[in-house]
Amino acid sequence: MAGHIEQLDMTLGAAVRALRRDHRLTQFKLAELANVSLGALKNLEKGRGSSTTTLLRVVHALGQDDWLELLRPARPTFNPLDLVDQRQSARPTRRRVRHDVNR
Repeated sequence: MAGHIEQLDMTLGAAVRALRRDHRLTQFKLAELANVSLGALKNLEKGRGSSTTTLLRVVHALGQDDWLELLRPARPTFNPLDLVDQRQSARPTRRRVRHDVNR
């Protein structure tokens, strides 16, 4: 699994680097725009690990906030727990009758 994560890190870094080049930005300028250190940006682009904050700042500085929408979980169209809620609200309320045993 570690190899798979490292590969994803490198793929993400390459995508960030390509996008930076498309914007005709130097690493120094992008680091400045994203308010991250130059070393942090270089690590991100080389796939050597990066903090979430660095990634978010760089993606935002590149105007690619829509990348982050891909991380949002899809809302299920059907949740079985909704049926339970509906059934419970449709039931008439029951009252307990207390029987006095001492009578």
